[in-house]
Amino acid sequence: MKIQHVRLVDSDHQMLVALANTGIEVMVGVPNDQLLRVGQSRPAAADWVNKNVAAYTPATNITYIAVGDEVLTSIPNAALVLVPALQFLQSALLAANLNTQVKLSSPHSMDMIPKAFPPSTATFNSTWSSVMLPYLQFLKSTGSSFMLNAQPYYSYVGGQGVFPLEYALFRSLNPNSQVADPNTNLFYTNMFDAMVDAAYNSMKAMNFTNISVIVTASGWPWRGGRNEPAADVDNALAYNTNLIRHVLNNSGTPSQPNNQASTYLFELFNEDRRAGPVSEQNWGIMFTNASAVYSLTFEDVATNNTDSPALRGMFCVANSSAAHSALKQSLDWVCGPGSANCSAIQPGQQCYKADDIVAVASYAFNDYYHRTQASGGTCNFNGTATISSMDPSKLNCLLSIHFFAEFSVLLFKCSEKGSPPPALLFKW
Repeated sequence: MKIQHVRLVDSDHQMLVALANTGIEVMVGVPNDQLLRVGQSRPAAADWVNKNVAAYTPATNITYIAVGDEVLTSIPNAALVLVPALQFLQSALLAANLNTQVKLSSPHSMDMIPKAFPPSTATFNSTWSSVMLPYLQFLKSTGSSFMLNAQPYYSYVGGQGVFPLEYALFRSLNPNSQVADPNTNLFYTNMFDAMVDAAYNSMKAMNFTNISVIVTASGWPWRGGRNEPAADVDNALAYNTNLIRHVLNNSGTPSQPNNQASTYLFELFNEDRRAGPVSEQNWGIMFTNASAVYSLTFEDVATNNTDSPALRGMFCVANSSAAHSALKQSLDWVCGPGSANCSAIQPGQQCYKADDIVAVASYAFNDYYHRTQASGGTCNFNGTATISSMDPSKLNCLLSIHFFAEFSVLLFKCSEKGSPPPALLFKW
């Protein structure tokens, strides 16, 4: 397992020294409690860059600075210094000849988008228009990304049943329960993609269309209070496993199919001193003694088949006795809202057989099943498919699915009280 990218919650000097000469790309952070100082004083910003970035390059490969965290929605009194902080830090990077190597941005909460669904009509809260316009202009001029904290858990709980739990956890939805944007007719199989597209469309509403999105926090709490039933180990394991698969699949979102967002898993350690309900303290995948909260497996998800061991040697194939019209209906769903990889069975491709819909449907059904079985996917499709131990592959059309990707994992030290939580970045 090769570590490629690391995010630090601040600019811990011991960590920066430890990461020297590794080639790992490092993101450091300006904590919220330092934002006012940096945003009100050009010399203070220069001092911050010199002490926390320039002093460690080029040995430590620092490539991003996250300035604050959810500033506009968590400390609105600091809103007016956010863009000046970015500008002052950019000037300091320029003076240190680091402006082409190190980018600047600031993570935002989904609370910035008051109505995120449908994604096509999403807009930023107009309260912050005077800040967002120069902020987006800054990102565009520097080639930086929009940072988004996308937490489906909060939207699911806050939605009070509007969206099913399966939708939040990346689990398969009943064909009759698919979620579609009525304005674009794009189907959304999970809430995460809808959030990312809401960010893209919110920027588009302000006439910014070429800024990429980085998801700087996404996860699920494994424990909650009596009134927090969705916060449990099973849901946390399902969400994080499926999030990793989704990101490594590199499939993008419905409106941005070629732009998969780099994503940080929230979070490494539990924060037992964090204020709020029980769930707020229990998002970590590890206890502070470095023991696992639950068995989230990175290697198998990243480098092996998405099959569970029980699925290896099992195939989801089309029912040869099913009516062709029914097979076609199921095939259309699997290759559309079901998000199976059907590129190999398109006309002109190696697995396309115009006169054999059973073979074509088998390829699509099996791809869908092996992608989604671990998260609740089934092999039925209204009676048009069945499980078989016989491999029906023909020629070079193998019915299997693999992920070949590298991703990053680093065990950070536990964050100090009041500082942002540590995170893991998965990179394909």
